[in-house]
Amino acid sequence: MWRCFFCGNRHVQHVNLVEVLHPGGEICAIPAYKVVDLGLVHIPEGRRLFPELTTMENLILGSLRPEAKTKRADSLEWVFGLMPRLRERKSQFAGTLSGGEQQMLAVARGLMSRPKLLMFDEPSLGLAPLLVKQVFDVVEKLRTEGITVLIVEQNVRQSLQICDRVYVLENGRIIMEGSNLLEDDRVREAYLGL
Repeated sequence: MWRCFFCGNRHVQHVNLVEVLHPGGEICAIPAYKVVDLGLVHIPEGRRLFPELTTMENLILGSLRPEAKTKRADSLEWVFGLMPRLRERKSQFAGTLSGGEQQMLAVARGLMSRPKLLMFDEPSLGLAPLLVKQVFDVVEKLRTEGITVLIVEQNVRQSLQICDRVYVLENGRIIMEGSNLLEDDRVREAYLGL
């Protein structure tokens, strides 16, 4: 069970931070490579791929932890099944992929580590509407496969359609939360223009 909540940092004034608790305790102070070993993976805004490496090399980098290495072949088939275009592009340098293909590669690289919790930061940023739909389709498939997904996203309509639980932030504070905010009049007026 993962729990995330906003808190103030005792050592820094005027900064809201996210504190992440794993069943073993708080993970904010441990090195990133150990966080990945706990099953927590972050897909950053802007993709942050290795552009001079091929699609396949980027995917292999996602499966370097011991448990993921032993399942690498299965993981490759799994991500190629979710995102078939990547199989066609496996020898292509990541920097030459389209924006949507790069986003899919960033997601696939994260999945190669076999996460328990996958955190997305603005997965639809800069993508054409058709590609946004493809990204959210992949997120929906992951959810149905039992992977917990946390999305920070400004595409309110798409997010509300697939999320089980929603938190609306304003100036770093939770101002609203619920399981079906798509029907909430305040959300519809403020974020959907309805």
